[in-house]
Amino acid sequence: MFTGIVEELGEVLALEPGPDSARLRVRGPLVVSDAAHGASISVNGVCLTVTDHDAKSFAVDVMAETLRRSSLGVLAAGDRVNLERAMAADGRFGGHVVQGHVDGVGRIERRQPGDRWEVVEVSLPADLARYVVEKGSITVDGVSLTVSALHATSFEVSLIPTTLGLTTLGHKGVGDLVNLEVDVLAKYVERLLADRPTTSTSAPEVRP
Repeated sequence: MFTGIVEELGEVLALEPGPDSARLRVRGPLVVSDAAHGASISVNGVCLTVTDHDAKSFAVDVMAETLRRSSLGVLAAGDRVNLERAMAADGRFGGHVVQGHVDGVGRIERRQPGDRWEVVEVSLPADLARYVVEKGSITVDGVSLTVSALHATSFEVSLIPTTLGLTTLGHKGVGDLVNLEVDVLAKYVERLLADRPTTSTSAPEVRP
C-alpha cells in the first residue's frame, strides 16, 4: 500500500517492449537504497515489483493488463517518473489509501497558473466519474490530491509549489496522459450497497 506522497523523481533508463509485456528500468537512488528483490515501488502511480536492482536503478516487468490500463507504455528513455516505496507499517500516513492499482488514464486539459499555485484540469473517464467527489481524494500519476472542482467529464486539482517542484505534474503539459486511481473506499461502499438485501416495505397481512 502507498500514500500518494512522492519520494523521488526518477528517470526512465529504458523501456523494452515485448509481445504482450514490457521491461522497464528506472533510475531512483533513494527508492533503491533499501530495496530488495520482490519489493513494491510505485511508478507514476502503478505498483510494480522489483526484479533486479543496483545502487542507483531498478528493473520491473510490466504486464499487458498494466500496459492497457496505464500510460506506462508511452514512456521513453529520459522521461521523469514519480516514485514511492510501499508504506512502512510504522510510517506517517501523509496522503490517503493508495493501492497502486490504476483505474484509468486521464488527459491534462488545462493549466491555469496562480500566484504561487496552479490549477490543473484533467479529463475523467465516464466509468470513474461516480467515484469522484469535490473535496475527495484522487491519485494522479501517483500523487495524492484533493479534487478542488468537478465537472461533467473532468475534474480540477490545485497544485502547491512543493507538488509542482517535486513531481512530474509540474512539468506535464496540456494533452499529456496521467494515470488515475480513485478512492478505493468509494468502490467498496458501492459494492457493499449493491449486495445489500432489499427489505419489503409493504404492510403485514392482517387476518380476521
